[in-house]
Amino acid sequence: MGELRKGYILDQWVIIAAKRGKRPHEFKTEAAPAATGTDYFAPGNETFTPPEIGRIPAGKGWKMRWFENKFAALQPEGEPHVRTDNDFFTFANNYGHHEVLVETPDSRQLWDLDMDDYVTLLGVIRDRINALSQQPNIKYVSAFKNHGPGGGTSIIHSHMQVMATAVLPQRVQDKVNAVRRFVSDPYERIIAIEAKGLRRAFENDAAIAFCPYASRFNFEAWVFPKKFCRTLDEVGDLRPLAAALQHVVHKLKELNCSYNIVLHYAPAGTDLRLHFEVLPRIAVWAGFEFSTGIIINSVPPEDAAAFYRGEA
Repeated sequence: MGELRKGYILDQWVIIAAKRGKRPHEFKTEAAPAATGTDYFAPGNETFTPPEIGRIPAGKGWKMRWFENKFAALQPEGEPHVRTDNDFFTFANNYGHHEVLVETPDSRQLWDLDMDDYVTLLGVIRDRINALSQQPNIKYVSAFKNHGPGGGTSIIHSHMQVMATAVLPQRVQDKVNAVRRFVSDPYERIIAIEAKGLRRAFENDAAIAFCPYASRFNFEAWVFPKKFCRTLDEVGDLRPLAAALQHVVHKLKELNCSYNIVLHYAPAGTDLRLHFEVLPRIAVWAGFEFSTGIIINSVPPEDAAAFYRGEA
C-alpha cells in the first residue's frame, strides 16, 4: 500500500506509489548518443563563447572557466522594478545576469570528477554568488545544474549555470516563509531525525545527505552542512559538503539518468539554511501532477536512500 505524504515545512503533497520489486538497475537510462559536431566549451574553442569572466588555470590551459551565456535569458538592462497595470498584469524587464560555468575542459561529466574538483566547483559557485549579489538591483543568485535531455540541457559538455534575478524566486520565498513559522530552524530537527533513520543516504563529520520524506522525484536527495549555514561563505571548509554532494552524484552514474541540482541559500536578512537538492529526472510528470500539484513518486525515499548507501 502506498502513502500520501506532505513535505517537511512546505504544503507540498506527494503520493508514494512503490512499484513492488523494482530494483534500482531497472531505472537505468539507456546511453545517450555520442556528441557530434563542435564542442564549443572545449579548450581551443574559447572564441566561440562570450568573453571570459574568469577561470581556474591548470598548466597552460584551464580547469574551469565561466562566461556570460551566449543565449542569456537575463540581461542587465531595462527596468528591473516590478509594476502592475490594471490589477492583473505584473511585469518588469528580464533584468539580471546569466552565466555559464564549465566544470571541466574534457569529456568527463560531473559524476566523473574527483574530490578536489568538487571543492573547486563549490568555491567558484560561492564566489560567483558573492560577485553577482553585489550588482545593482539583484535580489537573488540561483546556481543550478542541468544534466541530460530530461534535465533540460542540449549541450553535453559538463557545465552549470548561474542566474542573478531582480526578484526573489517564489520557491525560495516559500521556504523562507515556512521557516519563519518555527521558533527555531526546523532543518536542525529534520537533520537530526533523518540521520538516525532509513532515509539517510550519506554522512560524514560535517555534512549529511538524505532522501526527503516527501520526495517529489525518484531517488531525490538533499545535501546539508551539519552546522547552521546561511550561505556557502559560512560553510568554511567546503570538503565535507563537497564529499556528500560527490557521493550522491557519483551514485547517479549507475542509473545514467538526467538530473538537476539546485542550491538554495538564505536571501539577505533571512535564516534559511543552505542546502543542495539533487533531483533525478527519471519519471515524467503527467496530467495528474499538473492538474493537482500532487506528485506521484514510484520510488520510496527509504529505498532510494538504501541505493545511495550501497545496500540496494
